[in-house]
Amino acid sequence: SNQQAFLLENVPCNNASCEGAHRMFKVYWELMDLNQIRDAMVATFFDIYEDGILDIVVLSKGYTKNDFAIHTLKNNFEADAYFVKVIVLSGLCSNDCPRKITPFGVNQPGPYIMYTTVDANGYLKNGSAGQLSQSAHLALQLPYNVLGLGRSANFLDHLYVGIPRPSGEKSVRKQEWTAIIPNSQLIVIPYPHNVPRSWSAKLYLTPSNIVLLTAIALIGVCVFILAIIGILHWQEK
Repeated sequence: SNQQAFLLENVPCNNASCEGAHRMFKVYWELMDLNQIRDAMVATFFDIYEDGILDIVVLSKGYTKNDFAIHTLKNNFEADAYFVKVIVLSGLCSNDCPRKITPFGVNQPGPYIMYTTVDANGYLKNGSAGQLSQSAHLALQLPYNVLGLGRSANFLDHLYVGIPRPSGEKSVRKQEWTAIIPNSQLIVIPYPHNVPRSWSAKLYLTPSNIVLLTAIALIGVCVFILAIIGILHWQEK
């Protein structure tokens, strides 16, 4: 039997079975390259080139019974869409943390990330995601979250990050950051866990073709202005 990987798209509901959720999944079976991988076992998204565009990684059975093969499919869809990549670390040390050194740790399971922004039409938009919700039974999940912003280049008004709290603790472990730049990567270090005000975040910008085009346009405008100034200066002589 040929077990095949397929793609699910979250679309508005159009039948009675999903009226309560108002959303449904549309199945895409016949996708070029993806349907050619035989005996697929696990498929997931992964940002191979660290450009914010999610590619596809598929684990399938190999030529023999006990062998496996890994396939990577590059996403060639180029669009003027924006994103924010968020990774929440554990903020732990293997032993006692040295003084004045913030521990990074590794990505932890369970954090919750939510953002609010304004879309291109001026309407309030929000989105949320969980990090590493499953770690067993062939779970092949991303160690980070990629939040799609659509075609709105506006800053994120608010970005909330929360981590699980121990049983019996009543205080919420949540922190907020404002004015996050699109097409960037945010690394959150929740240290110490029980003092959210002391959490730190490191922001890294992801270069893209838009930055290059903006630089070319800026240089072109500067050259045009210098040419006009030179012509006017030559006419005054």
